[in-house]
Amino acid sequence: MSRIGKLPINLPKGVEVKISDDNVLSVKGPKGELTRQIDPIISMKVEDGVLHFERPDDTKEHKALHGLYRALAHNMVVGVSEGFTTVQEVIGVGYKVQANGQVLEMDLGYSHKIYFELAPEIKVETVTEKGKNPIITMTSCDKETLGMAAAKIRSLRKPEPYKGKGIRFKGEEIRKKAGKAAAK
Repeated sequence: MSRIGKLPINLPKGVEVKISDDNVLSVKGPKGELTRQIDPIISMKVEDGVLHFERPDDTKEHKALHGLYRALAHNMVVGVSEGFTTVQEVIGVGYKVQANGQVLEMDLGYSHKIYFELAPEIKVETVTEKGKNPIITMTSCDKETLGMAAAKIRSLRKPEPYKGKGIRFKGEEIRKKAGKAAAK
């Protein structure tokens, strides 16, 4: 059995789940609404405020899909009820970040500014305090879209291993290298 797939998903108050005839799962809650097409092999049912996933047999492919769709549905339920947040630090002398609506304007040590447009379902805030690193905080109900946006922002200036300059997630540890030894 897929250990993840057989776990039930408890639906919090205020979260509505609809399953259409063509296996489209719709989850609606206080933070937003998400939909996802589920493979027709996997069957879903809602009983007493609990969402269950079932598979027809124990083939390797069906086991994998069983766990996958249960995890995706769980992320949808958590997203519309609580939401997801990522926090990133911009570390480096002269590195700046500013949010203008859905566009991030960044100075990352290049000869030009970088403008990064975010998806409409992502809310972004930037905090710049004197003497501290600028911080980017993004929130959304869709974990997949949020994670992709955070990864693309990080890829604009990855943390380098010598001084640690770049964009990193809050609390991320970078293994630093010693650098060149002094000559005699």
